[in-house]
Amino acid sequence: MNPPAIVILGEASIPISRQIQAALPEALVYGLADRVQSIVITYDNFGETVRELFQAGTPIIGVCAAGILIRTIAPLLSNKWQEPPVLAIAEDGSAVVPLLGGLQGVNDLARQIAAVLQVAPAITTTGDIRFRTTLLSPPPGYTLVNPDDAKTFIADLLAGATVKLFGEAPWLENSRLPIAEAGKLTIEIIHKSQSQPTSTPSQDCLVYEVDIDCVEPTQGKLAIVGTGPGSAVWMSPEVKQILESATDWVGYKTYLDLAEPLRKTHTTRHESDNRVELDRARFALDLAAQKRTVAIVSSGDPGIYAMAAAVFEVLEREAKPEWQEIEIQVCPGISAMQAAAAQVGAPLGHDFCAISLSDILKPWDVIAQRIKAAAQADFAIAFYNPVSKQRTWQLEKAKAILLEWRSPETPVVLARNLGRPGQTVTVKPLAQLAIEDADMRTVILIGSSKTRIVQQRPGKQWVYTPRHY
Repeated sequence: MNPPAIVILGEASIPISRQIQAALPEALVYGLADRVQSIVITYDNFGETVRELFQAGTPIIGVCAAGILIRTIAPLLSNKWQEPPVLAIAEDGSAVVPLLGGLQGVNDLARQIAAVLQVAPAITTTGDIRFRTTLLSPPPGYTLVNPDDAKTFIADLLAGATVKLFGEAPWLENSRLPIAEAGKLTIEIIHKSQSQPTSTPSQDCLVYEVDIDCVEPTQGKLAIVGTGPGSAVWMSPEVKQILESATDWVGYKTYLDLAEPLRKTHTTRHESDNRVELDRARFALDLAAQKRTVAIVSSGDPGIYAMAAAVFEVLEREAKPEWQEIEIQVCPGISAMQAAAAQVGAPLGHDFCAISLSDILKPWDVIAQRIKAAAQADFAIAFYNPVSKQRTWQLEKAKAILLEWRSPETPVVLARNLGRPGQTVTVKPLAQLAIEDADMRTVILIGSSKTRIVQQRPGKQWVYTPRHY
């Protein structure tokens, strides 16, 4: 399929088009020649350009009214099996509306874009919504043998019929299809080498041919991914690709929810509590040992106070033989301290360290010793896990240690809900730091003795640590 085309009518749509490109780096921006000054591909006639793109099979993302796209493309509509995805995006990013191309993945494309814009996609395909799968558009490796029978089959499903499944197909088994042993309808999976299905393809029986070489991995895969602090624009293309191709997601519910717009219909979620990291790692390794493609989802960077260390701890401690052949990959993400620093300037611009204030996995004496050493060494410090419902005194203790070595005017950055709704970033002097300022969704940056505040203009200040002493 051709790279998507983001078609805009004026300069005001440039910011939204750039956000969309964050989700679809290969997408190209087309702008009306006399209305766009930015560097994009220009065109002179909207209708002609959109129709040419459509006929060439190019996915079209129009930052414009849905009606304009519908009227422009209407004369070309003849075969839904060949229509590329077409979406309308509101100029302010408040709406993502898939219009055409349900058989070419338009709903998945809408979810990707909506994740970046932090809105819910306006998906109206009943089968997709109800069953979390698209029978007319199976995943790579599967081919629907009798597509002409699918319309009646799906209509019966939507009317309440159940279906029995012959053969193995994880994308169907993990869907919300009403699968039952005594189902009225039938879906059969046959191997490409199998000459004939045991069932007769009909309006009551869909048959899928599967190429095992395209579907079944030769070994299990486990990717430990970091989705960044929260906003989809901070998620790397590598992480997005892994999340979209995985058969299974494993993680804490909150983190899985942040990535949910990227989940394909063939991917199964496995939620667990935030305090069972080792159990989660063991479960993911066992899944991967079954030749599945598994993604463990962490926020921020998976190697910083997150799941990567837990996986390798379990791998070393238990060393199950079936884990030896798993292909393991760690995919970095933007850490909370990086995101917090970027909001205010460069408070980590020189030497710094990170310390978790949680004493669940290490004693407070060790934490206190490290805070003292970092303060004496004049590091800027990032505090993770500063306060929780059960831990309310550690931050005050840390503040007291810091004040032995730092000025009460030392800049402190408090960043909460980074990249998510309700984000707040506050700068205050160390002397005013209080327990009420933080919770488990807050990262705190403590400046060094050299950290400075710069007033750029009224109401706008930056915090930075110089690179020289």
